Amino acid sequence: MIRPKPVRILSFVLTVLFLSIRIHAERPNIVLLLADDLGWTGLGSFGSDFYETPNLDRMAARGLKFTNAYSACTVCSPTRASIVTGMYPARLRLTDFIAGQHRPFAKMAIPDWTKGLDPGLTTLAEALKAGGYRTIHIGKWHLDFPNRDNQGPMAHGFEVTHEKPAGTQGYIMSSKMVRKLGLTSNYTTDYLTYKAVEEINKTGNQPFFLYFGYNVPHTPILGRSDLVEYFMGKLDPSAIHKNPIYAAMMKSQDTSVGRILEALEGKGVADNTLVVFISDNGGLTQRFDKHDRFTENLPLRRGKGSAYEGGVRVPGIAYWPGNIQAGQVSETPIMSIDLYPTFIDVAGIAGDSDHKNKMDGLSLLSVFRNPAHTYNRDLFWHYPHYHAGGDGPYSAVRSGDWKLIDFHEDRPCELYNLSYNISESVNLVGRYPEKLEELKSKLDQWRHSVKAQMSAPNPNHDPDRETVLAKNSR
Repeated sequence: MIRPKPVRILSFVLTVLFLSIRIHAERPNIVLLLADDLGWTGLGSFGSDFYETPNLDRMAARGLKFTNAYSACTVCSPTRASIVTGMYPARLRLTDFIAGQHRPFAKMAIPDWTKGLDPGLTTLAEALKAGGYRTIHIGKWHLDFPNRDNQGPMAHGFEVTHEKPAGTQGYIMSSKMVRKLGLTSNYTTDYLTYKAVEEINKTGNQPFFLYFGYNVPHTPILGRSDLVEYFMGKLDPSAIHKNPIYAAMMKSQDTSVGRILEALEGKGVADNTLVVFISDNGGLTQRFDKHDRFTENLPLRRGKGSAYEGGVRVPGIAYWPGNIQAGQVSETPIMSIDLYPTFIDVAGIAGDSDHKNKMDGLSLLSVFRNPAHTYNRDLFWHYPHYHAGGDGPYSAVRSGDWKLIDFHEDRPCELYNLSYNISESVNLVGRYPEKLEELKSKLDQWRHSVKAQMSAPNPNHDPDRETVLAKNSR
């Protein structure tokens, strides 16, 4: 029996609608949780002896923990650019935090770098949106050109964004805004978490990509007063970590992660959601007063802004029930450039072919399936800038267990084997000249391939004036 045409059309529409809902339901949601200035040992599951992070520790225990996860830069904006493009900051020429530091009298002149995200690039959000995902941004962006209009997350593929409310001082919202929003907390992490949960619950059957760029534990070091008081009562002078304010900030962040995981459970999508947690660079180890540092990254050397492991090695966790076996640990070196290709691979999206050909990152799906899987590649860093922590321009390469640092001033190269000297305390340049030349060649070839901008001798170098500027920037 042939059904009337209107019935056939209705049947076809319902079938397409059913298949669309089914496809959406089967495609995994993706949640990226990006900490700001969180060092490698900043979680309990990564070695902290003071900070309390039970939700992230539970996530690591139930998922995959990366012990060799890296940010693409030692400061924030370049790493954030690497996440949304899958490219090295050197290739993007976005190599410092925006808008950078003014150091006109330093020994080396910094290049004329790009101070914002190129609008012509196909971002991760744009790729996922084109593939049917609802794209949500929460928190810190820090990729806009100074003094330009029509920027921000929604100009780069996000359908909605929630950032710190106007009038916020540090991480404390104004009492007027708290009353207006009907909140019980004046701490911005709590507010942003509320908005993230709201957006998760607002999403229907459509798969979603949630990018939560936390503002903490970046300076200013300012925690919720009740949590600061709690950690003041737990201080241990013999501990490596002993900053109660920083601990309070980490507690707020961990509580936020717990609320997001609860929201996924409550919506019934936890088993169909990949959650990745990582940091944009290492922890800042300058002193926040005359007695204590912001944090410590020991056993790693130094911290944010530095060429050493403390500046770029970060905690990394991937959690995906049913797809990532619980309790796994991977020593495979990974980097923030890998998130873009991983997420579009997870989503089953081809992505923009021209953009994919330019990406430097690799999909981590093979490591999700087998944590022992390794990639035949080297990892590179390029930072032709000065940092307030006292660090200067450098490039570096990690090849296997070996790491070479090439300082752009007149300081000699340094060579380390991270397998037995993770603290980078034993420079092996004099013992392994062949390895030194091998890695220098690799680094030179890579810089040439990405057309890396180099610092150059500064004709206006003035040691006295530079010393004053450098001191005032710290």
